[in-house]
Amino acid sequence: MDSKTKEATTVLADPTAYADDDRLHPALAHLRAHRPVAWVDHEPYRPFWAVTKHADIMAVERDNELFISGPRPLLMPAEGDDVMKQQQDAGIGLRTLIHMDDPHHRDVRKIGADWFRPKAMRDLKVRVDELARRYVDRMREIGPECDFVTEVAVNYPLYVILSLLGMPEEDFPRMLKLTQEMFGGDDTEHKRGEGTTEDLLAVLMDFFTYFNALTAARRENPTGDLASAIANGTINGEPLSDMDTVSYYVIVASAGHDTTKDAISGGLHALIDNPDQLDRLRGDMSLMGTAVEEMIRWATPVKEFMRTATADTEIRGVPIAQGDSVYLAYVSANRDEDVFADPFRFDVGRDPNKHLAFGYGVHFCLGAALARMEMNSFFTELVPRLESIEFAGRPELSATTFVGGLKHLPIRYSIR
Repeated sequence: MDSKTKEATTVLADPTAYADDDRLHPALAHLRAHRPVAWVDHEPYRPFWAVTKHADIMAVERDNELFISGPRPLLMPAEGDDVMKQQQDAGIGLRTLIHMDDPHHRDVRKIGADWFRPKAMRDLKVRVDELARRYVDRMREIGPECDFVTEVAVNYPLYVILSLLGMPEEDFPRMLKLTQEMFGGDDTEHKRGEGTTEDLLAVLMDFFTYFNALTAARRENPTGDLASAIANGTINGEPLSDMDTVSYYVIVASAGHDTTKDAISGGLHALIDNPDQLDRLRGDMSLMGTAVEEMIRWATPVKEFMRTATADTEIRGVPIAQGDSVYLAYVSANRDEDVFADPFRFDVGRDPNKHLAFGYGVHFCLGAALARMEMNSFFTELVPRLESIEFAGRPELSATTFVGGLKHLPIRYSIR
């Protein structure tokens, strides 16, 4: 491996690189062109194969028997891998949908699936539109400047998802802090303590304590919300285990709003950065559907998932041994020159737009329809009311290797 390629592989194992697009994207472009299946061996992570081409990632996702989620569903330091395995072996570790494989994954996914189908989305749309209006009105009230991420983008999808769960509004700030600590373990601003494995475990324990109490309450008194559906869910007539129940809440309550926050703030950043596209959208609001997809592609909130090969195989002619870990670089796939014409151009009318920001195959994001609806409602409310908007400071991205996006977006604006 030549020195430039080796340097490019270090980017994938460096959380700070995801906070620096000028460093991240050239490295990924180099790997796509010269080593689309690359061996990465950098501490503190165990080695893995990085897959950076759109077609190869789809092929891996499609074959969910050959490439499974367990035992390493996402990139963590070796110490974190060990602790997670020990906890799961003991039946006490976090085990969300992203950790599971079929048939258990399929059975658990069904419990919440109806809440994200088209009919449920139509029923929820009135509430989502109301919240979109509330937060655009809030922008007008606190203007002419604000930090869009901390004052708007984190709160709007949080209220949507926790309303769906049926949680009381007084608990929302607690969920926000816990989510930031869980996904911000590599970021100096959001991590708890020193961001050690012990600190992360303490965050998860706080989640478990809260949701165990919620489970008990919903089993005793079901209230017709998603939390009740999870608490009383069964597989083959048997209730979910306590760990699976709590893990379900954690993935819905945390990823269900944090990823949308990243897509909304990343989308607004792109519109400000590309005023011609903002003008184009303002002049033709029928483009909102394609604009939302382009915002999601552009932001790609989930940076990667990992898979493990269950047998000797190959990807693009590169031998992959049984037990090897494979890193699916969604950020790279969504800039793949073989799939997207002029991939570094933000285009609100891009069609087709076969981005992989929601994953692919059996693990396609359960909440994709909700995220799309939230973004559509918010920008449908915001764009026609915007008279002007510009940056009021330097946008800042979070350091991460998993879920992340803008953590600060200072803007100056005028809203009708």
